[in-house]
This record gives sequence, structure tokens and C-alpha cells, in this order.
Amino acid sequence: MSTENELYKLEEKLWTGNADDYRRHVDDECLTVFTEMAGVLDREKIAQSAGGGRKWSGLSIARKGFLEPADGFAMVSYEATAGRADGTPYKALVSSGYARHGQEWKLAFHQQTPLTPG
Repeated sequence: MSTENELYKLEEKLWTGNADDYRRHVDDECLTVFTEMAGVLDREKIAQSAGGGRKWSGLSIARKGFLEPADGFAMVSYEATAGRADGTPYKALVSSGYARHGQEWKLAFHQQTPLTPG
């Protein structure tokens, strides 16, 4: 599987998975940027924010870009469309950066910019 496809599959897993998926696929620390906050969070704090999972339904990812600027580091960018657990629609431009540790990619950067409907 190509690195690009592997990372987009990881993104889907993190959107639709649970806390254990975050523990497995997030680096020790991850720089996160959301409308309401930005900063470096550790893996466990991110995993706890996922709770029991299934916070999103009907996820659709429209790929916008992939870049592997250095050995062991890659980035993906996409437009995500999904429904929140309460049914509210959500759409955002998303970017994620991954660092390779051995044979595994770990999320080291994640940013979401919500898009207003219409």
C-alpha cells in the first residue's frame, strides 16, 4: 500500500474509531489546531477526548493533497464531511502530519478549519 493511501486510511480510523485507536496511532505529543484551541497535547489527553468513539457518522474524505517532504515525515490534506453524534452536519478542511517510528506512522500534527454550510 502506498504511504498516501495508508495515511488516509489512518485518518478514517481516527475519525471513526475510539480512544484505543488514538493511543495506537498518535505520537507521544501532537500539535493540534482547532477553532477553539491550539497547542501540544499528549497522546493520552487526545485519546481521552475521543471517549467511547463513534462521535461521527457518514464520514466522507475528499483528498486535497499529500506531501512527503522528508524520509519519515508525511502530510495529508482533505475536506471532511460527517455528521456529529447528535446528527448535526460538519464540514472542515483538515491537515495532518505523520512521523514514522519504525514501521508505523504516528500522528504528530492535526488541524481542522470548519467550513460554514453553503
